[in-house]
Parts: sequence; structure tokens; C-alpha cells
Amino acid sequence: MPTPIRIAIVGLGKIARDQHIPVIARNSDFQLVATVSPRGDGIDAKPHYRSLAALLAEGPKIDAVALCTPPQVRYEIAAEALGHGLHVFLEKPPGATLSEVVALEDVASTSGATLFASWHSRYAAGVEPARAWLKDRRIDAVTITWREDVRIWHPGQAWIWEAGGLGVFDPGVNALSIVTRILPRPVFLQTATLSYPANRAAPIAAELKLRDTAGSPIVMDLDWRQTGPQTWDIVVETDAGICKLSLGGSVLDLPSGTTKDDDVEYTGLYARFADLIARRASDVDLAPLRLVADAVLRGDRKTVEAFED
Repeated sequence: MPTPIRIAIVGLGKIARDQHIPVIARNSDFQLVATVSPRGDGIDAKPHYRSLAALLAEGPKIDAVALCTPPQVRYEIAAEALGHGLHVFLEKPPGATLSEVVALEDVASTSGATLFASWHSRYAAGVEPARAWLKDRRIDAVTITWREDVRIWHPGQAWIWEAGGLGVFDPGVNALSIVTRILPRPVFLQTATLSYPANRAAPIAAELKLRDTAGSPIVMDLDWRQTGPQTWDIVVETDAGICKLSLGGSVLDLPSGTTKDDDVEYTGLYARFADLIARRASDVDLAPLRLVADAVLRGDRKTVEAFED
């Protein structure tokens, strides 16, 4: 059996505990050997360090890191890891800016290490079947409705409301990662309206109008104030009927019927990371984050009532 990839998790927030730690434990390609966070005591039986520098100086040998920190502080940590020849898994969004992620690509190329900018929603069960079905279809229109309750999914996470934290585009970029994967032609922004709470530096809602290069209209409704049932739907109208992805891509409705599968997103991500490391390759697709940047660059801004957690 091949020697497992020794990996450390940097940043021990909700996503690390809910997804990364249990998925790594189930994947024989990886062995979690340490954790890093400036706060807290880590997890049971694993060496814990306050910084990546401390882990590299004092801790066990590692081959890779999964960066689950807020995006605003990720560049320096990723550059340090790549500079030591470590393979780097970037939790989404891959960075606070496009330019810093491009710079990391250069560092990875120089070091020969793998850089993986992950988009977990692309690994939902319905995404690849939807992509295959849409490949040769005429796309008539696309409607994206992505509404959820920020208090449920990001409780007390102040960084997400700060500049670079993306606000409602933190979940919204998940939808964009699916759309840019399943549609057969490139997508670009036409107009956007972003709603900023009076006391926040990031938007709580957004309305986007996009199109693909064939002129097919795409509308997107994002809102972080949804209560009750949450909505993560993408509806694609085609010449052969409707393709609908719901529940974030785990349910696929086609004219031929409905398919649904269990949550396999992070299982797929770590399988992909192991494959990239084996091939000494990188995977850095910035298309979803480019659309977010375009929305902020070109969108109209309106102020709405203050929001408190």
C-alpha cells in the first residue's frame, strides 16, 4: 500500500470540523498528522500549533496542507507552504483577490508542488451528469436561486462581513462554480445590484444578469436573509426540456427522471487532490471568482437595513 500523504489542516473553523477532518479520516490516501490555529486547542490526539511556521520548525513532517482559514489571510500561509514544497489545498474561495491566487500559481509552478483551488459544489452528485446532458443542447435560459440563512451557515463569523470576505457571494460562488462547470459556453456578467447592510462591508443580497457567449440569458438571485427551507436551485431551459439541479446539486431532474445521491462533495475533492499530487499537477480554475469580482466591479450598490447576527 502506498505511503499516505501526511497532511495538516490550517484553520479549525466550522468547515474544517464538519467536512475536512471526517473526510480525511475516511480516505486512505491521507493521514492527518497536525492542526494549526492561533486559537483553541486543536483536536484530540493530534499535535497542534499556533502557526504554520511553528509546525514546520517543531512538528512532524508533512507533505501537504489544507487551508481552511478566512480568505483574507490565506495568501501568506499558502506561499509559505508552497515555498517549502508542500502541496496546498485551498478551501473556497481560493483567495481574497484574483491577483494573489494567480501569484500562488507562479509559486507552485516554481516549487513543483500541487496547488488545488477547490470548488466543493462541483462535486455534488448531479453536476457531472448535468454537464454531460447539457453538452450538445441549445441553452435558452438559466435561472439561479440561491437563498439561505446566514445565521445557520455562518454563525458569528465576523470575517465574512469584512472586505474580502465575500458576504452573500460566499455561498453564491458555489452556484457560480456549478454554472461555469455545466454550461457548454463561457459566461460573463452584464449587470448586478448588490445590497449592503448599513453596518457591513460585504453584501447580504445580490441580483445578477449574465449571459453566455451565444447570448443565452442567465439570472441569479442571491439572498442571505432566507428563513425556513433553504433554496439552492439552478434551472436550465433547453431545446430538449428542463434540466434542474436542486439542493446544491445533489438532486438532478431531467426529462427522463430524477436522480439523487448522498453528499459526496468533499470525498470527491480529496480524491481529486490525491490524484493531482500523484501527477505533480495543479488545478486552479478562477472562473467562479472572476464573476464575483466582475459583479463587485460593475454592480450598482444599494444600502439596506443594518444586519446583526
